[in-house]
Amino acid sequence: MKRVAQFEKVSYQQFINDWKDTFDNETDVYDEIEFPKRATSGSAGYDFYSPLDFTLNPGETIKIPTGIRVKIEDGWVLKIYPRSGLGFKYRLQLNNTVGIIDGDYYNSDNEGHIFIKITNDTNEDKVITVKKGDGFAQGIFVEYGITVDDTAQGVRNGGFGSTSK
Repeated sequence: MKRVAQFEKVSYQQFINDWKDTFDNETDVYDEIEFPKRATSGSAGYDFYSPLDFTLNPGETIKIPTGIRVKIEDGWVLKIYPRSGLGFKYRLQLNNTVGIIDGDYYNSDNEGHIFIKITNDTNEDKVITVKKGDGFAQGIFVEYGITVDDTAQGVRNGGFGSTSK
């Protein structure tokens, strides 16, 4: 199996700033952040673990600062999805349907901090409860190609929508 990436934590200050921007309070969970990992040797997905307990009623959304960034080899991307069991049982959805973490996001002003925004999109009136340390999303590394006439020269600085500014 080809090894193409390395997970890291964002700095303590970046995590605290992003946490307060998201939840408007302080936290002491930085030292407890778990790196994403595969559950089995045959798993494609790296599980992302929740840094907090949360409950989502039908239609509710939460944006989770994971404290994680990833350094990826050129020609690869990390795609983020809900854990398949949560999607199947509760219809948990990522708000952007699939999170795309490009390799150049690593060098952004926010240190490439990966946020995962999810919604309980149940049509069965189910409530989702996730405990701190539970896997709630998964990331899969995928190789990609470019066209023969590609001329992209831009440099990313930022997250959502930063390449269209």
